[in-house]
Amino acid sequence: QVHLVESGGGLVQAGGSLRLSCAASEGTFNVYVMAWFRQAPGKEREFVAHIGWSPEDTAYTDSVQGRFTISKDSARSTVYLQTNYLEPEDSAVYYCAAAPWRGYYSRDLYSTSTTYLYWGQGTQVTVSS
Repeated sequence: QVHLVESGGGLVQAGGSLRLSCAASEGTFNVYVMAWFRQAPGKEREFVAHIGWSPEDTAYTDSVQGRFTISKDSARSTVYLQTNYLEPEDSAVYYCAAAPWRGYYSRDLYSTSTTYLYWGQGTQVTVSS
């Protein structure tokens, strides 16, 4: 069982920044790929970013490329999502998720929500215009 707890959400003006954190069960990063998804009211949950067993295995959805950065601190069992130049369209509940590492990296596989077994409770991000 993997426990994930997100924090760092809040209300920010357009152009601002937030750093989201996800605290995971100890040892999670050794066997799991970590990701951030988001869901806005009335919309489906969408992939935002993931980071694999190797920190080089990262990917982002096109709309956040260049503005968001995913990273992890294995010693602290924490994954981060640095969000910069926020836009009102970024407003959503942001979820941290963990998927078992399958021994190989696939951007498509780890960008799909059904690949992920464990989810946090979410943290709200609201960007005002």
